Amino acid sequence: MNFVDLGYARVDTDRQSRCGFPEVIFGAGKTPEQVAGIAQVILAHHGVVLASRVEEAHYIELKKVCPHARWHAEARCVSVENSPLPKQGGIVGVICAGTSDLPVAEEAAVTLEIFGNSVLRISDVGVAGIHRLLAVRDTLEECAVLIVVAGMEGALPSAVAGLTSKPVIAVPTSVGYGASFGGLAALLGMLNSCGSGVTVVNIDNGFGAAYAAAQINRLLAQATPRYEEKTDRRPVPDVAPAPVGSPQASA
Repeated sequence: MNFVDLGYARVDTDRQSRCGFPEVIFGAGKTPEQVAGIAQVILAHHGVVLASRVEEAHYIELKKVCPHARWHAEARCVSVENSPLPKQGGIVGVICAGTSDLPVAEEAAVTLEIFGNSVLRISDVGVAGIHRLLAVRDTLEECAVLIVVAGMEGALPSAVAGLTSKPVIAVPTSVGYGASFGGLAALLGMLNSCGSGVTVVNIDNGFGAAYAAAQINRLLAQATPRYEEKTDRRPVPDVAPAPVGSPQASA
């Protein structure tokens, strides 16, 4: 197993062969110059790099050495795809309880796309208006894996798990008022979910949820004969919940 020692970082150049995906840079706490230096090593070995929890200053520095760098402002990520990873069959759904949860949901969605997955984004379907979730129930069932992002009391993953047969990866967010304790209330609520098959990651960890979902989707492709050929891999549009009373909602 190999790595490149930069002094301030030992870059794991064998991560993809062991785990299926290259090392991802966690940008928080790193200088722009450090992120750019690590990215250059990863790109030299894999042709694709993702840096999470970065600021625009990291993107500006990275673009100096990687002209094709892309800034995902809402997700707080930077990506470079000189040699994109192979496309996987199947669709991963990223379901967001409220608009305030979108930064965490987008971190998950961007990570999934860089890892070669088709992503279905569904936002603002929290349990305060459960009819919005029911309107897209059939769409959720078409996905291979579901990532469900929610703050406040964190109830949405339980509702989704009770409506679908798919694996649910729950992401608590730090969105909420005082007694949410920075996402702890949502975390505990999800850990105590009565919905079967709910797996929970750390608070605001959209990246961790995406990594797990990508692994599940990749294993499905390996285990299911002709999985990729059977799956429509065209870009998946964002889905807005249908108004109550519409043909889609009442179908």
